Amino acid sequence: MDTNVNVTQVSSSIFAEFLEVSLHLILYNRGLYPAGVFERRRKYNVPVQMCLHPEVTGYITKVIDSVKVMVASGGISMVTFVVLDPAANPVERFVFEMGEASTEQSSDKYLFRLEDALRGFILKLNVADSLLKPLPPNCTWVIHVHTKESTADEFIQARSFQDFAWVPADRRQTCMDDPVLVPLKTSDNPMLKMQLYVEESGRKCYSGPND
Repeated sequence: MDTNVNVTQVSSSIFAEFLEVSLHLILYNRGLYPAGVFERRRKYNVPVQMCLHPEVTGYITKVIDSVKVMVASGGISMVTFVVLDPAANPVERFVFEMGEASTEQSSDKYLFRLEDALRGFILKLNVADSLLKPLPPNCTWVIHVHTKESTADEFIQARSFQDFAWVPADRRQTCMDDPVLVPLKTSDNPMLKMQLYVEESGRKCYSGPND
């Protein structure tokens, strides 16, 4: 049995599970959907919020299934959750930037240290809202997966994912005006090397009732 393959598969599964929780948490914390469509749960021994809307959960599940396969192939450099204002301009970008994970067996046999690292990421996401300016009303969102060109071509052709169309990102959605970097957390755990930060548009504006 190829031990390296097993470690890679475990790492990709762990990242996919973490990313799924993170995406739901961003949706909740940034108020992109009403609080009533979320359910409080626990993950990594931390309270989290999971969206119950079937279309949202279905879309995220398909994204996660795809990302898991691409991470296992080593073809992903980062995943970004982009918040768009009503004019489709990016105003926030949550960036999950991945390093090259070790393919050697970890000494963290029961993944306790890894769980601590993931707990830290979730805690940082929970407070990110306080570090960012309010969003304008009626924002939408999109997920971008940054891959090697060869990985993207192979993936688009994969029969198992032809029911979920990945398309090249709209260039307008990738260019942010006057971005301000808000670092959240970095992990150098051998099984999941990752940086998490937010890019916030310096031109984000919000006209709320208390302004």
